[in-house]
Amino acid sequence: MGFLKKLFSSEPAKPKKHYHTFQVKCKRCGEIIEGRIDLDNDLSLNDEGNGYLVRKGLVGSNRCFQQIEVELKFDASRQLLEKSITGGEFVNS
Repeated sequence: MGFLKKLFSSEPAKPKKHYHTFQVKCKRCGEIIEGRIDLDNDLSLNDEGNGYLVRKGLVGSNRCFQQIEVELKFDASRQLLEKSITGGEFVNS
């Protein structure tokens, strides 16, 4: 009976999450910090309406407390077009 219940009362499949991950290095202390952008929820339409923009502030776990600000621009299909950073540098692409 339990088998039939599972078979006919299936739970809806959870949608697969899409993330863009990146790593930055703090200019002050050199700590490597990993950031993650949820491509389904974190993006905002840019002013032209033909792409997306996201700004993310990162702070490491060391005692430095330097804020690193990252700005990423995506096209309409959510592919990375441009990136800029203040207070650090990108470690990987």
